[in-house]
Amino acid sequence: MKIETLRLRARRWWRQEIRPILILAIILFSIRSSLADWYNVPTGSMNPTIIEGDRVFVNKLAYDLKVPFTTRHLAQWSNPQRGDIVVFFSPHDGTRLVKRVVGLPGDTVELRNEQLIINGQPVNYAPLSAKISSQLPEAEQQESRFATEQLPEHPHAVMAIPNLPAKRSFGPLQIPAGHYFMMGDNRDNSFDSRYYGPVARSQIIGKATGVVYSLNKNDYWLPRTQRFFKPLDANTFN
Repeated sequence: MKIETLRLRARRWWRQEIRPILILAIILFSIRSSLADWYNVPTGSMNPTIIEGDRVFVNKLAYDLKVPFTTRHLAQWSNPQRGDIVVFFSPHDGTRLVKRVVGLPGDTVELRNEQLIINGQPVNYAPLSAKISSQLPEAEQQESRFATEQLPEHPHAVMAIPNLPAKRSFGPLQIPAGHYFMMGDNRDNSFDSRYYGPVARSQIIGKATGVVYSLNKNDYWLPRTQRFFKPLDANTFN
């Protein structure tokens, strides 16, 4: 009799408590997998646009709709544009990375002594507002050089660290169909397409559109409130 009572209670517990929670969890994780997510940035490869401790919002519907928990496309309505900041799976080891799209399918990309050249046309550079670089640690500011890279239709901040060994010249390389050339804004401290090659369209997860919040790991993880809810690149040009 006691065993039957326990069975009845277990079934009722499953129907009323466990099953609804599991269904809700599946729905929530499916939404996060297919519609929107956020990504914690652990490295400085996108400095000074994105800095360590930023949590960036990723719009997974910016380009397409995927089957939850996969890279299989159900529908596609757009493609990454030059200058977009995207999250993707690395061709090197499959980890998630965030970089900027600098080369589109069919483009020829070249780098000569930090000068980006696209389809034979050198990209121009201009001074960067000190307001942007000042968000980095003082030691990093002192050892770095900053500029605004006038990428066609999408100017943005970049930086270089002359004392670091880096691949400052590359290519020229023509980007194959269905692939994109990614680079970090921190040009001398970024593991990007210069090392592992162009990224297949199918491996792009979504578009990073803004910083949700930011914590300063060098200052007891205190919040950087001035970076909360900031569209990416907006601080540079507004």
